[in-house]
Amino acid sequence: MQQYVVGERAVNYWRRRILQGAGAAAALVGMAPARLLAADQTSQPALRGTEFNLEIGPTPVNFTGTAQVATAVNGQVPAPILYWREGDTVTLRVTNRLPVTSSIHWHGILVPAEMDGVPGISFAGIPPGQTFVYRFEVKQSGTFWYHSHSEFQEQSGLYGSIVIEPKSGERVKADRDYVVMLSDWVDGDPAKVFAKLKKMSDFFNMNQPTVGQFVSDVRKNGLSAALDKRKMWNQMRMMPTDFSDVTASRNLGARVAYLINGAPSDKNWTALFRPGEKVRLRFINGSATTIFDVRIPGLKMTVISADGQDVEPVTVDEFRISVAETYDVLVEPAADEAYTIFAQSIGRSGFVRATLAPRMGMSAPVPQIDPPQWLAMQDMMGAMAMPGMGGMSDMDQKQGMGQMPGMDHGAAAQGQGKGQGDHDMGSMEGMHEMPGMSHGGMSMGQMEHGRHEGHSMQMAQSMPPKVTHARTEYGPGVDMHVDMPRTNLDDPGVNLRNNGRRVLTYADLHTIGGPIDDRQPTRDIELHLTGNMERFMWSFDGQKFSESQPVHFRKGERLRIVLVNDTMMNHPIHLHGMWSELESPTGEFQVRKHTINVQPAQRVTYRVTADAPGHWAYHCHLLYHMEAGMFREVVVS
Repeated sequence: MQQYVVGERAVNYWRRRILQGAGAAAALVGMAPARLLAADQTSQPALRGTEFNLEIGPTPVNFTGTAQVATAVNGQVPAPILYWREGDTVTLRVTNRLPVTSSIHWHGILVPAEMDGVPGISFAGIPPGQTFVYRFEVKQSGTFWYHSHSEFQEQSGLYGSIVIEPKSGERVKADRDYVVMLSDWVDGDPAKVFAKLKKMSDFFNMNQPTVGQFVSDVRKNGLSAALDKRKMWNQMRMMPTDFSDVTASRNLGARVAYLINGAPSDKNWTALFRPGEKVRLRFINGSATTIFDVRIPGLKMTVISADGQDVEPVTVDEFRISVAETYDVLVEPAADEAYTIFAQSIGRSGFVRATLAPRMGMSAPVPQIDPPQWLAMQDMMGAMAMPGMGGMSDMDQKQGMGQMPGMDHGAAAQGQGKGQGDHDMGSMEGMHEMPGMSHGGMSMGQMEHGRHEGHSMQMAQSMPPKVTHARTEYGPGVDMHVDMPRTNLDDPGVNLRNNGRRVLTYADLHTIGGPIDDRQPTRDIELHLTGNMERFMWSFDGQKFSESQPVHFRKGERLRIVLVNDTMMNHPIHLHGMWSELESPTGEFQVRKHTINVQPAQRVTYRVTADAPGHWAYHCHLLYHMEAGMFREVVVS
């Protein structure tokens, strides 16, 4: 979607300007610490009220030991926390001091389309030197965030938190309340990082299979099984540890750091408490590409909100927070001691820590990073690899790619696989008819391709759906098809399974108050999350954004979105402007969210009420996946 987003050139421009002249580099290093968020204090830059002036511009930073230039708001990375009140009308004057177009998107906030902040979709962007005035009524409460929607500006620092106070006050009272913004930072030009990924998708994967692991497999399973295991992955041209696009590596020119409230681990951002107090921690994953697994050793966490919506409290030891998600948790530290807030990356390449403590300067032991696992068969084959499905549930039982039912690898490259999916998609090319659905007496030929009139599909977990792949999925941009995806929501995901801790899953989440709309969906739209991991190509239904047509919602309708992940990576999918109400595997309302993480080889469904007319973005929130093409336009009319 390059034609709709611009901005990283601004960082390069200011980097050159600042570094010009003798001694400029030294001056930059000297300036950087003053610009960083004070990591040894609980105070965070914040703005309150209904009138806000925000200025986008360059600011020097140093997160890795190397002076860099960030894209900041009011000189801050992260941007200032914005505190709003439900029911107020807020006015935000955003001035762009960059030499290129910029933007701000209010993530998860229900706004008129022209206030959504996506250049080329809902507005033209903010030109250099210009001010754009956002004005809208605040119709919700909870924890949200904001970020640029212009090229790679989000990766280079343009993101911040939003806390909205409910009209009637917080349902759960706390003595202390802190925002915990997780993010990732990459030194250098993010556009060059993207170029590296396009040339070598595993460039940042420092956790690839080793000779030592092969020897271990031989000892455990025998030489033949160990060889077959490697042969299978080699034939698929995929990595069993490909969890994240950019990891906490030290690659030349692309150092990566993980941050909490703008502070790396050595700065030890600290939140204070008195023993016995209830502390609310508002976790936000403002990363460009990193999914985090979060725990506080020695403390239970009670999850009370997901994506700004109150949920029935659930107590856990750990939770996975995908890119763009938010979770509010309540902790009650009773002892007069420090506790480590520990967030490790999904790929186990690195971590970031902060501290909960009674006094400044305290710290607690930092856990070791968990050993990484390999992707399991259920991450490749979906339901066919799950217990009770009649398939195999252990990768070591597989004899090779060719004997793996329910999954098709490499068909596109071989010109194969044009059977059930080779049908004329017409103007709605790339959407799917769904087998096994009632159409109220209408034949398939009477239906629009990929759209369905009917009732909820009641799907037993023991009988996973067999999906249909569109003709557009058979091409060089798709290297994998899952025919029988899994539908369970109770899987914590790879690298969290069977770790001995109580880990949150979507099956645990239940939004208080139920659905916002009691109507059953009258139409289903199915989209597949597709890609070629080796070529770093990402898409919906095998079509990148520039090749696709808009998805049309009829104003006022209640519909169901069906997402099938035909890849072995997690994809946090964000629909702008409307809530996504996740369903259980049997079709009941589960939880209301603005971002839904779809696990590998998984099928999820959620209901949407098309109550927001206009043009909206719909995309994977892994920034480099979105830039590579996993993006669609939704039109509500």
